[in-house]
Amino acid sequence: MKIQTVGIIKSSISEPSLAAKSHGIERKESAAEAIARHRAQRQKTSEIIIEDRWEELLDGIEGFSHLVVLYWAHLVPEESRSLTRVHPMGVKENPLTGIFATRSPARPNPVLMTIVQLLSREGNVLKVTGLDAVDGSPVIDIKPYTGETFSAGDVRVPEWMARILRETQQEKAE
Repeated sequence: MKIQTVGIIKSSISEPSLAAKSHGIERKESAAEAIARHRAQRQKTSEIIIEDRWEELLDGIEGFSHLVVLYWAHLVPEESRSLTRVHPMGVKENPLTGIFATRSPARPNPVLMTIVQLLSREGNVLKVTGLDAVDGSPVIDIKPYTGETFSAGDVRVPEWMARILRETQQEKAE
């Protein structure tokens, strides 16, 4: 299997807020600081720079308001990719949970996903908001987001995830 990089992310995030270590995930800041930083970052404009040879792949993308961006968490150390369970968000009060039941960057293949708002396209450069990726992250793929793309109806999540989602929703409401 071979995955090609199609571009690179330019953002103001110089390092992730969670550190993937060989023994688990650690927060680099308090929950309140992380929420404040995340809120501010989601409002900033970032760029996704597609390699020149792939520019044609962007034709027609301007018709979409939002995009799904898949990128490689390039700062996750190799030894962290063998973790099997973590405390989600590095919070010890959250249960020790299997990696595939979390959104942790410490995974066998550190492929991360986010949904961004497309502001504009200038040649091979997409200007977006809502990007939470570290500067220099390799872009693996981009897909158009439609309201139906991830609509799954009656979604069930564990209580610890519901708590994280409530905190995120409070962040959006403020």
